[in-house]
Amino acid sequence: MNIEAIRMTVANTGYEIILCAMASACVAQIIKFFLFTFQSRKINFKIFTTTGGMPSAHSAGVMALSIMVAIQQGYDSPLFAVALGFSLIIMYDAAGLRRAAGKTAACLNRMMDDFYHHDLQSVGGKLKELLGHTPLEVFCGAVLGVIFAYVFHMYMIS
Repeated sequence: MNIEAIRMTVANTGYEIILCAMASACVAQIIKFFLFTFQSRKINFKIFTTTGGMPSAHSAGVMALSIMVAIQQGYDSPLFAVALGFSLIIMYDAAGLRRAAGKTAACLNRMMDDFYHHDLQSVGGKLKELLGHTPLEVFCGAVLGVIFAYVFHMYMIS
């Protein structure tokens, strides 16, 4: 099966929607890796599997999913309304609750470091601090998802 046959099989189906969402999140993680490498001058492959950072892969993925649903079903469809509602909840959670949990983890890590004098392994190690996103990271991820969805769809139908 050649690439053209695969494109025609996937175009305008649920497969296109899920492939677009996953690919958009992966592109966001790749961008995040290069931004981190450029800013810190260090290569850290763990960036590919971590949460937090610029841009938000969660936002990119869910917005790409929502836009693909809109492209296929219409912007006035109930399915798009559900997908967009789902996306907004995910993005709110990324910038709100998960970000607050990350700040709490950072504070607890500092407290435990002072209390246990740099022997955090005795209490199970450090808590993960980079959990959520700033509103700008969420916004940039959402914009990436929207743009990616349109480009992905145009590639699939061309």
